[in-house]
Formats: sequence, C-alpha cells, structure tokens
Amino acid sequence: MKNATHSAGEISPEMRIAESDGDGGGGPKPTIKLNVSYGSSHHEVHLPPQSTFGDVKKLLVDKTGLEPEEQRLFFRGIEKGDNQHLHLEGVKDKSKLLLLEGTASKERKLEETRKQNEISKAFEAIAGVRAEVDKLSNRVTALEVAINGGNKASEKEFLVLTELLMSQLLKLDSIDAEGEAKLQRKAEVRRVQNLVDKLDSLKARNSNPFISSSNAVKVTTQWETFDSGMESSDAPTDNSPSTKVSQDWERFD
Repeated sequence: MKNATHSAGEISPEMRIAESDGDGGGGPKPTIKLNVSYGSSHHEVHLPPQSTFGDVKKLLVDKTGLEPEEQRLFFRGIEKGDNQHLHLEGVKDKSKLLLLEGTASKERKLEETRKQNEISKAFEAIAGVRAEVDKLSNRVTALEVAINGGNKASEKEFLVLTELLMSQLLKLDSIDAEGEAKLQRKAEVRRVQNLVDKLDSLKARNSNPFISSSNAVKVTTQWETFDSGMESSDAPTDNSPSTKVSQDWERFD
C-alpha cells in the first residue's frame, strides 16, 4: 500500500523505491532480496527487480556509511553502472553483490588520517619543548634567587641560558600547528619571551648590584612575528651577547 509506514511513522527507503517504480496503477511491485558483501560484513536490501544499481547504492548508505559516489558495486565479477537495471543484468532474488570502497572515499579517509597524525605530532612536539622550557625556567629562577641573595653570576650563565631559550623558540617556529595546538604553541612562545625579559633584567642587576629590582634596566626589544622575517630596527645597541641574541628574536602571531 502506498500509505504503508513503519511503526515510527516513516516510509522505508525500500518501500519508497518500490512505490516510485510502480506503473501508477495499484501499489508497489514485488521486491527481491539482495545479499551485499562489504569487507567482512554482509547486508540485505529489498527492492523491486526493475530498480537500478544506483538505487541499491542509496539503500547501502546508512548500512555502510559510504555515499553512493564512494561505492563500487559488482555482480558476477563485473562492476555495474548506476543506471543499469537489476533484472536486465540477470539479478534475481537472493542474488549476491560485492561492494567495494571507491577511490574517492579512500583518499578522503587517508587525508583525515594524515591530518590527525599531524595534529598529534604537533601536540607531541609542543609538549617536548614545554618540558625543556620548564627546566630552563627553573634555572632562571635559581639565578634570580642567587642574585637576590647578593651573589654575582658569570656573564656566561646569562649567555648560555639565552641561547638555550633561543633554541626552544626556533623549535616552536618549526612546528606546524592549527587550532588548539597553535594556541599552545603561542603560549609557550610568550613564556620563553618572558623568561628572556627576566634574564635581561637580572643581567642588569648582576652588573650593577645597587640597582633595585623595581628599577632594573630592561631591554626594550621589539618582538616581531616570525613570518615577517624582519629584525627590529629600534632595538637598543647594547653590545652584550645576551642583548644581541634577544634583539634577533621575533614574536609569533
């Protein structure tokens, strides 16, 4: 009957195809059952024998998750076109069809996998940098405690720490990140910049112990974006190694 429905009140895809294939007279055509193999799974579909292989693909969308254009249907070892009719190709009740995934679907899944791998790789790389920056942050803190206690640190200590921080900044610049990973990378860049600013302040106090921490000289290096490829032209011309390195540093967007 044309008004027959499921218990949920919806006409099934099989019934819709059967009705559309009618001759306009009275009711749906008799249906046949087809067994479709897809990998290790098997599916049954019911539709009129006058239906096309394209109609079969439509019924398989919900069962397999593949869109019609992502499906390849084979009968007796031969791939069938969407417009070919089942009964004209010898398909009968309980006939077996083979479904293979099309190239477009495989490429789409490979691209999704590639993106997921890149995201995981970015998070892993940022975590590695974060661990190294944690260690450097502890060294900067120890240096600060020593200077606050009236001790004098060597110039080499400032230079080494600055170069190590620079190395981590360059690692962050090489990480291709999007979305949440990009935000995490940006946060680490800012942390490195803050540590370098603290080193500049501590270096000034180390050179002149009479400068209070609140009035310590700070290098006003202008941080640029890495993408610009330009160095700051307004940075101070201090000839100390630490200042020279920090002048070359740039800011991520």
